[in-house]
Amino acid sequence: MRLYVGCAMWTHPDWQEKPIPPAERLRNYSSWCNAVEGNTTFYAVPQRRTVQSWARQTDPDFRFVMKLPRTITHDRRLTGVDDEMSGFLDAIEPLGRRLHALWIQLPGSFTNLTALADLLQAIPSHHRCAVEVRHPAFFENPRATAQLEAVLNAAGAEWIPFDTTVLFAAPPTSAAEYEASSKKPANPRRARALTEFPIVRYHGRDDTAATVAGWQPWIDTTVGWLREGRSPTVFIHTPDNAASRALARRFHAEVAARVPDLEPLPTPEPTDPMTLF
Repeated sequence: MRLYVGCAMWTHPDWQEKPIPPAERLRNYSSWCNAVEGNTTFYAVPQRRTVQSWARQTDPDFRFVMKLPRTITHDRRLTGVDDEMSGFLDAIEPLGRRLHALWIQLPGSFTNLTALADLLQAIPSHHRCAVEVRHPAFFENPRATAQLEAVLNAAGAEWIPFDTTVLFAAPPTSAAEYEASSKKPANPRRARALTEFPIVRYHGRDDTAATVAGWQPWIDTTVGWLREGRSPTVFIHTPDNAASRALARRFHAEVAARVPDLEPLPTPEPTDPMTLF
């Protein structure tokens, strides 16, 4: 059994006790976590040589969940995007088996399930797809929920929940929490997997104790998924993400305490400054 855990990025200033060249930061991160959210592709399609570098820095078992460019999801809202999709898929092809899923994050105003169904049908079948919706109707209206699930099930696609319930459980106490709460959606927690490969995005607080307490329902859900034979991926977010790398490993450790056969994470590479003695 394998649980993938990771963060919203693979580099952060607080993770570098000693300078790490940019071309080595992903390799270092992959010694801590075995998955990462590919958020940068939302803003620009990477060059193939850049993606080739990502592949060289990671083992074949490392997993990327790559976000579709905003030109596809937000600007054109999934309509008339054949050329953009072809270019994006060509750019990320060097990842090979490391590409865990195409992450289709939709705007908070998006409800066009016909356009979503058409896009999912057009994507080559060897690509796994996972969809993150933000419109409240999909969480509050049973009919809308059922319609979305029907579209996803027909395509073998997963529904990515972004659990921000802990973030919004109390008013912000810092600038980072205020910024996070101003940008993140405030939808109810959803913990229903549609496929063998569920993906969860969990957002905590500055306070580690509050973050850990808030993810306990996900520990139970993840353990259940593993025992059902699923292979979940869980991404840990905090307002400034400084602690997210260590917290991702802590989440994995809490699950492993209840699932002894779980495959372990890699051993982190040392990042302390070298000394003579």
